[in-house]
Amino acid sequence: MKQRRATKNSCFTVVLILGAIAIWLIEQKSSSEKFDSPQITSEAPADMPRAQRGSIGEYELYEACTLVQARNNDGDSFMVRLPNKRQAEFRLYFVDSPESAFKSYRGGDTNHDRIRDQAAELGGISPEQAVKIGKEAKAFTLQRLADRPFTILTRWDSPFRDKRYHAFVKIQDRGTDRWLHEVLIERGLARIKTKPANLPDGTPASRQRDHLRILERQAKRKQTGAWAH
Repeated sequence: MKQRRATKNSCFTVVLILGAIAIWLIEQKSSSEKFDSPQITSEAPADMPRAQRGSIGEYELYEACTLVQARNNDGDSFMVRLPNKRQAEFRLYFVDSPESAFKSYRGGDTNHDRIRDQAAELGGISPEQAVKIGKEAKAFTLQRLADRPFTILTRWDSPFRDKRYHAFVKIQDRGTDRWLHEVLIERGLARIKTKPANLPDGTPASRQRDHLRILERQAKRKQTGAWAH
């Protein structure tokens, strides 16, 4: 009788363990799919122009975009004039350039903690050095976007509902079409941070992140940008 009860308890324990493993596998699969799949959180504002050449995957394509001078323009976010002259503010996927200035806001808040976090993730440089890199990133991005028209690909997702939309931006770099976020990492002017997304050509977000890690390691070896300190 005791042996039968022990066997029953053992079977029950095995079932519980197998159930727990099954639940864990389902959660892992769900997490992976969530990371690799585009998450569209909003649609294009009604007054925005439709894409000139339709779309690529789930992204709207806007060519011949130009930079708009704006107070909040920075290394990874900027105001853009779209083909029908409408304007929208865009934020790059995957990257975060350091703040370009120490700021204090109403109510006593500052951006100092954010700058310290950025400095720590860029090799442990000082906050002052991080701001210097932020200024370099800002100058680089805004100069490249001002030099010639560029291409925006967006799904009009605005996680914070602040009318600032995530996008991939294609620029000319040394005579080649490049993604701006990749160039910033390659030059040591940004950390790999913020929202990831599948590329318009279908490259999974996880694979793009791996590629960015490779570019970051190359920047470290070359002691480029933040990695020169």
